[in-house]
Amino acid sequence: MIHFENAAPVKIKGVGGGLWISLDPTHPEDVLITEVDKIFKKLKHLAINANVVIDMGEARGHEGLFALVKTRLIEKFEVGRVTSPPKKQSAPTQRIRQRDLTRGWNQHRSNVLMLRGRVRSGQKIDTKKHVVIFGDVNPGAEIFAGGDIIVLGRLAGKVHAGSPADETSIVFALAFDPTSVKIGTITAAGSEECSHATPEFACVKDGNILVQDYMKTNPFRKMPWPEPV
Repeated sequence: MIHFENAAPVKIKGVGGGLWISLDPTHPEDVLITEVDKIFKKLKHLAINANVVIDMGEARGHEGLFALVKTRLIEKFEVGRVTSPPKKQSAPTQRIRQRDLTRGWNQHRSNVLMLRGRVRSGQKIDTKKHVVIFGDVNPGAEIFAGGDIIVLGRLAGKVHAGSPADETSIVFALAFDPTSVKIGTITAAGSEECSHATPEFACVKDGNILVQDYMKTNPFRKMPWPEPV
């Protein structure tokens, strides 16, 4: 079943082949260190030599905390380069959209694996891309994707979106009935109830997996205009 807890003081997602850690500096330092340790112990070898960004939002005056977390990640978990978030550069919306229309779309299409047909029990799909399946995913089937998982049919297998640690990914299905769902590092068991007639999607919210009615809460409506990768 899917459970809910309080908002996590530390969150992590995969960005550009590296890891992005969001820290809430309003929490005590020992709490933040403990949460960082928990997350990186789960990642195990996936964290070795990884580039890590430590993001504390708009907070200022926490250089000591940054240095402490950086040193701990390098010495204890053998990560690679540890940096702060790059400074944001603004650009007129119209210019960004025009650039995307002229040269960006082909690159985004190539970042999606599209399959047509039923994924049967015992079959496994493993890719770093987004996955779109025109068909059903049977119980006993497994799908691992680096991004979103979209099933235009019944989802009844095991899925891991945002592998290994991107918690911004989603899992969508016209009939949502998976045996287990994992998004980034967050896992939830499937519901024992039958799937509803309406399309549903799973996402990470406040450190837990939440399943919502797609027709009431469209997850794609809030997504930004895509930029070329």
